[in-house]
Amino acid sequence: MHATLPLLQSSDFPAIRREATATLQVNLGYRCNQSCVHCHVNAGPGRTEMMDSDTMALIPQVLAARGIGTLDLTGGAPELHPGFRDLVRAARARGVKVIDRCNLTILFEPGQEGLAEFLADNEVEVVASLPCYSADNVDRQRGKGVFDKSIAALQRLNALGYGREGSGRVLNLVYNPQGAVLPPPQPALEADYKRELGAHFGIVFNSLYALANMPIQRFGSMLISKGQFNGYLRLLKEQHRAANLAQVMCRSLISVDWLGRLYDCDFNQQLDLPMGGGAEVGPHHLRDLLRTDVDGAPIRVAAHCYGCTAGNGSSCGGALGD
Repeated sequence: MHATLPLLQSSDFPAIRREATATLQVNLGYRCNQSCVHCHVNAGPGRTEMMDSDTMALIPQVLAARGIGTLDLTGGAPELHPGFRDLVRAARARGVKVIDRCNLTILFEPGQEGLAEFLADNEVEVVASLPCYSADNVDRQRGKGVFDKSIAALQRLNALGYGREGSGRVLNLVYNPQGAVLPPPQPALEADYKRELGAHFGIVFNSLYALANMPIQRFGSMLISKGQFNGYLRLLKEQHRAANLAQVMCRSLISVDWLGRLYDCDFNQQLDLPMGGGAEVGPHHLRDLLRTDVDGAPIRVAAHCYGCTAGNGSSCGGALGD
């Protein structure tokens, strides 16, 4: 796989600083039951990295110590971690909102029986990747048969109340473009998704998040192979909107990798750009957050950051500028 960091480090992206931390986003490991073309984590069935129990035990403590209201669990497929359900229970017992970044097909994996019911019983917000409402497009990006399984998973979640008004069970979908282009306007695309999924499959959901593909890891390597990397970076920079800087996710989110190390965002995590820029002072590990906060600290930036500010903007919660 081609290295992308050397092509991103030299950048004139504006300097920004952190605000109050609202979300702790934790990557529980890189093992996944899928290998998606756009994956910025390079996750897959062959990955073995998993957070150990001692590090995982720090998470509820940090949530309490820093007064963080949202725990955002990601991977790989976070549900494949054997401690996933205990962690969800511990966070919910403290009144913390839990988000599960779910690929949907995980609901049908051996050992995941009852996962949908568990998520519903604990009122976990499900953020589910579905890069298109067309079977051909989804299977091309995520693998043969993924679309049909994803539809079946959404129907199962709907049957448990997910996506239905007044249920308290939130179901949001995620769209990624097929190639080196920016996502279309989020509201119009969301309307298309709701119309097509409702008409053909009876599926309902709350919101659609339109996310730009980041020029890192598997997707960035593919761009290099196709000779599209520089052109995509140029597109991101040309479409930069300064107004999006106020809302980028890194201002209020701390990203934690499977070893417990801290980053300003999930993308920096995958580029191994730690929080604090490698300085000797300041928090570098989850345990450091028990006694130190990061409010007001500078955020580490590079050229890939334009992926979050280009066009309508892109974050873990979808577009910024709509």
